[in-house]
Amino acid sequence: MNDLLFQTRRHFFSQCSMGIGGLALASLLADAQSHAASIAQNPLAPKQPHFPPKAKNVIFLFMAGGPTQLELFDYKPKLQELNGQPIPQSYVEGKRFAFMNTSNGMNLLGNDRKFRQHGQSGAWVSDLLPYTAGITDDLCFVKTCKTDLFNHAPAKLFMNTGSGQFGRPSMGSWLTYGLGSACDDLPGFVVLQSGPRGPRGGAALWSSGMLPSSYQGVPLRNQGEPILSITTPSGVSDAQQRQVIDTVRALNLKQLVQTGDQEIATRINAYEMAYRMQTSAPDLMDTSGESQATLDLYGIKDPKETTFARNCLLARRLVERGVRFVQLYDTNWDHHGGITENLQKHLPGKARDIDQPAAALVRDLKARGLLDDTIVIWGGEFGRTPMGEVREFTGRNHHIDAFTMWFAGGGFKPGVTYGETDELGFGAAVNPVHVHDIHATILHQLGLNHEKLTFRSQGLDFRLTGVNPSHVVKEIIA
Repeated sequence: MNDLLFQTRRHFFSQCSMGIGGLALASLLADAQSHAASIAQNPLAPKQPHFPPKAKNVIFLFMAGGPTQLELFDYKPKLQELNGQPIPQSYVEGKRFAFMNTSNGMNLLGNDRKFRQHGQSGAWVSDLLPYTAGITDDLCFVKTCKTDLFNHAPAKLFMNTGSGQFGRPSMGSWLTYGLGSACDDLPGFVVLQSGPRGPRGGAALWSSGMLPSSYQGVPLRNQGEPILSITTPSGVSDAQQRQVIDTVRALNLKQLVQTGDQEIATRINAYEMAYRMQTSAPDLMDTSGESQATLDLYGIKDPKETTFARNCLLARRLVERGVRFVQLYDTNWDHHGGITENLQKHLPGKARDIDQPAAALVRDLKARGLLDDTIVIWGGEFGRTPMGEVREFTGRNHHIDAFTMWFAGGGFKPGVTYGETDELGFGAAVNPVHVHDIHATILHQLGLNHEKLTFRSQGLDFRLTGVNPSHVVKEIIA
């Protein structure tokens, strides 16, 4: 009950008789109280989807920088055969690349990775990913993903928000806006990061855009407080803290009734969520209760160390608690051939960092009965060119016309490879899949029609899949 309105009503009742005027006043105050309660309700409360869903949660393993599909998944013997030769002009005519052009080296680049087919599905995986090779029958590979933008920050925005412009809601924000969250003591959209720096594009990648800020992603820190300043200050009792929160809530409710500003409702719920997270967040981050077998499965050597492996374990713990969307960013996948990010020295290390944990996450979810309800996505903002880039060491440039992503669980067909690139791995030979098609398919699996999940802002109805035609890729869903 709104304490402020309750006290106001009691004061007025003590000053006037229960005649017609008193009854009218009581009705007005009750309406105000009801209105305040309705507009201050929890924005993350579970909501009904458009139709019965196949999945409830999403874990997006985002390889920030653009992992090379040609060294990992897309086996091209012809590319090996033509190593060092110029790519036919018909492939690159009219195309743009981030760091090279037709006068700056367009020779094809093979590689010395060993590829094999794995599982009953016969999916091709290179020797860089032995653990992923062991779960191919649980994975759905899409080899013909296509995007629009070839520089990192805009391409990351496009993969996450459906637009290369700042200020649009991310996929996690759209999902929590459309479905809410089954967890009431953790955010509905959580971000975890690993690597030497944050992803290019920063917080805009998990922004709520024009949606109320209740739906934005919340980054959790791996060391110290999970969220800065979440711990109660020394010398403040629980009762004192509760009194402060209740008083601030009453003041905010008064302002909310007067203005109707939804950001005030967001602020009210943020205080309540932060209060509940004082217990739930430390409990989430404390993995001491996990068995040694589980830590070994993920390859976690030090449970307190910030690694992709620990983040994968935390992702499982988050969806166990009902968090709707969990996104893991792992950086330094930009292997151009420079001294710090090249295919020879650094790609094998990045592959080792993510291979065992990503496979363990799929195995762990499956063993706990969570994979059916959870979509696991692996991929980056774009792929890499079949041509080598002329730098100090071996590398490849950004490529938007064909790259590989994989999906597991949540109603995606297991043991399937969809799409095929041409003999050089430059573009789709059959079944191209645009980023907006990927978004439409993910929303569909969660029971949402991508054309109906909209938000009106500045006179326009915005949606994750934009205004261009997009479709659900039905061939990859069960």
